[in-house]
Amino acid sequence: MQQPGDTLRRFVVPPACDGRIRRLYDYWRSIQPAQDRLPGRQHLEPLDLPELLQWLLLVDVVGEPPRFRYRLIGTGQARVMECDLTGRWLDEAYDHFRDKRDHAEFVAVAGGQIRYSRCPPEYRVERSHVLMERLLLPLARDSVSVDMVLGIALYIRSDGTTV
Repeated sequence: MQQPGDTLRRFVVPPACDGRIRRLYDYWRSIQPAQDRLPGRQHLEPLDLPELLQWLLLVDVVGEPPRFRYRLIGTGQARVMECDLTGRWLDEAYDHFRDKRDHAEFVAVAGGQIRYSRCPPEYRVERSHVLMERLLLPLARDSVSVDMVLGIALYIRSDGTTV
């Protein structure tokens, strides 16, 4: 497993990303308990991020190999996905999830990495949304072993507007 300090030193938020991505990353960095340690859910105060709440997701990381379950999906996420998957396992919610890029990204985050992507969504979303910009961040109750993923996903319509 990659050490948290390695993740913190190497990741750079893309300069052209949506400002909400940068806001979540900066907040995540601000709540880390020590320079080379990962924050845990206990450090996260959602009310510190009122402007982001509708786009946030929390995903439990369970077992080895890791399996993923939505703990929370923001209302904006649920609206774009046209359903609320809170409480559902990702491999049950999405067909062939383990064969997808999204699964590989979640596994990397479960291993202590940070993942940023801007690409077409791999799952069903409202038809007008053609791109997804997403940041996935590791959370670890003990500051080392990832047990949750904090994420934000924003969706870009075919006309270029972002929600």
